[in-house]
Amino acid sequence: MPGRATAVANGEELARAVAQLGRELGLESTEQVRVARRIWGAERYIDVVLTQGTTRKTLGLECKFQAVRGTAEEKIPATIKDIEAWPIPGLVVFAGEGFTQNMRSFLISTGKAVEFEELQPWLCLFFGLPLGTPPSLPTPTLFDS
Repeated sequence: MPGRATAVANGEELARAVAQLGRELGLESTEQVRVARRIWGAERYIDVVLTQGTTRKTLGLECKFQAVRGTAEEKIPATIKDIEAWPIPGLVVFAGEGFTQNMRSFLISTGKAVEFEELQPWLCLFFGLPLGTPPSLPTPTLFDS
């Protein structure tokens, strides 16, 4: 919907934008889904779970935003590994200017990560949806447009 786009400034907003995109594509969207515990006992949550209503095909999405360079990206390989323990297929959705080019390249090379701006066609292919005109999306930038 034109005029609805707002900037994504943190991981929480990114997760909301991902959930909204799923709904706009006609998918069921659930946020913060508890899926057991990690090896050291901490509860494990999936940021967003999308489900196709008729087939019940599901996808878990871990949302990672980094505004400035820092140590957060050092945790990404562990996140990719953690997704392997989920009971459903999973993907990292990332946004923000703080990811180095090397980390962006690593994420894309895993086949388990996609930049937010490229998520819509990825979801269409995964769920077997038409590759039409993308819905209006929040822009993953640091500042409001």
